[in-house]
Amino acid sequence: MPTNVLLTGSTGYVGGSLLPELLSAGHHVRCLARDAARAKEKLPAEAEIVEGDVLKPDTLPAAVEGIDVAYYLVHSMEGASGDGFAARDREGALSFGAAARRAGVKRVIYMGGLEGGGDEKSEHLASRDEVARILASHCDDFIHVRAAMVIGSESASFVMLRSLVEKLPAMICPKWIDTRTQPVSIRDVVGTLATLADLELDAPAEIQLGGADVLTYREMMVGYAETAGRRPPVIIKAPVLSPRLSSHWVGLVTPVDAGLAKPLVLGLSAEMIVREAPPEGINDDPLGFRDAVRAAIDEG
Repeated sequence: MPTNVLLTGSTGYVGGSLLPELLSAGHHVRCLARDAARAKEKLPAEAEIVEGDVLKPDTLPAAVEGIDVAYYLVHSMEGASGDGFAARDREGALSFGAAARRAGVKRVIYMGGLEGGGDEKSEHLASRDEVARILASHCDDFIHVRAAMVIGSESASFVMLRSLVEKLPAMICPKWIDTRTQPVSIRDVVGTLATLADLELDAPAEIQLGGADVLTYREMMVGYAETAGRRPPVIIKAPVLSPRLSSHWVGLVTPVDAGLAKPLVLGLSAEMIVREAPPEGINDDPLGFRDAVRAAIDEG
């Protein structure tokens, strides 16, 4: 059934990949963009575009008016210095949640990260959890989609991994190199998000997304190299090399902005795997890591 959808983050990688799926399903999609003119050049003509910013509360009423389902795909780390991103994410979630409640938005869907194992949590993952709690407090029908590393051509985490493998024949890594994770393809992320626009669920709901394989970051680097037809790098684990220090050389070696690389790397020490399978009909047949890498390479 067609739904009035608000999509934030529509010019980002996940949001931009989701938009065509929502349109093809017959939904009316309104995209919130900080620069409407620039968004019109990039987004499909069928999408309605409204200029606004979650950090500017007075721009939000027009965006949420008449909306049934809102996707919150905003992360302040992207395109900005990592310093202070948690405060910006908190402020944005509070403003958006309040506006959505006043407008009577029925469902809010938010994509964060899988909860890491252990007691320690990076600022990056803690901030995403805080955003989820804020949005849930403003919307009864709240869906928290938790995903591990997204494998896709423009996913920052994947770009970081690909660049390290392609540029460094050998590397010294901290203990996180043997941390397990469950990478998920952009295809499966987008398919799940699109399905949730009108799927009946008991609310609030948490959906944990992962791919078919549970791998360490070492295994992912080797797997990427072999899939891409490259020689796997020599990887040496050095416990004395802290994640914070390694984030500096990641920022130097990869095209990922240093401010974004730092919180991403600091989060690599947390084991992110699916601990509760999603309901039947959601991500039933996820791609394995190597198939997801092949798709990402083909995507460009």
